[in-house]
Amino acid sequence: MAFAVEINDLKKQFKDSYQPALDGLTLRVNEKQVIGLLGPNGAGKTTTINILCGLVTADSGEAKIFDRDCGKEQNYLRNIIGVVPQRIALFSHLTAWENFKYIGRLYGLHENTISERAQKLLERLGLEKHAHKRVGTFSGGMKRRANIIASLLHHPRLIILDEPTAGVDVQSRAMILEFLSEYKEHGKTILYTSHLMEEAEQLCDEVVIVDEGKFVVSGTPTDLVKNTANCNKLEDVFLHYTGHTLRD
Repeated sequence: MAFAVEINDLKKQFKDSYQPALDGLTLRVNEKQVIGLLGPNGAGKTTTINILCGLVTADSGEAKIFDRDCGKEQNYLRNIIGVVPQRIALFSHLTAWENFKYIGRLYGLHENTISERAQKLLERLGLEKHAHKRVGTFSGGMKRRANIIASLLHHPRLIILDEPTAGVDVQSRAMILEFLSEYKEHGKTILYTSHLMEEAEQLCDEVVIVDEGKFVVSGTPTDLVKNTANCNKLEDVFLHYTGHTLRD
């Protein structure tokens, strides 16, 4: 059976860096789960996501999504993956609705399909009253929620979220996490990065900890806490494996 994501011995060295961004990273993501990709700053999380999305080319190794090569089959893959980047990927001078119509057309969706899907997501994520306001006027939490809607219009099988709750208020964070938990129940796979360990503990079926471009450990949050000495929560496990040294 093919994995949702399969990475084998992935390596990447950027010219302006003295150490590799990825140094033989290997990991697997099972389908229909929420997987947390965790690591300190510079661990290789964003580079991994960029390779999966076809934005960066690996120096060597293999990255596949549903058994399709990420380096060679991006035309196919862009229709089955949805990406919520760390930075807001919306036009601030357009309304939310105008953004969704534009993005939906890029995926070849019919106007009626875009309207129907956008309306449902706007209602679920509490933005229906703001659909015709410019995104530039939105709060941080509203922009994050709109960012998620834009990535889901084409009903992707795999959703990749890079710190989707960064800088949002408590209410927006709670709504986003609840929504993602519900979304998984529709048979979707979610690959998610965050620096918030309690959030990962709440949301993820399994977490993968990476550091210095390498796989460190994986498992359910409960099992990792149980099987790691002197650990009472996922944050303890994270520090046990990655250390207390500050990262740039």
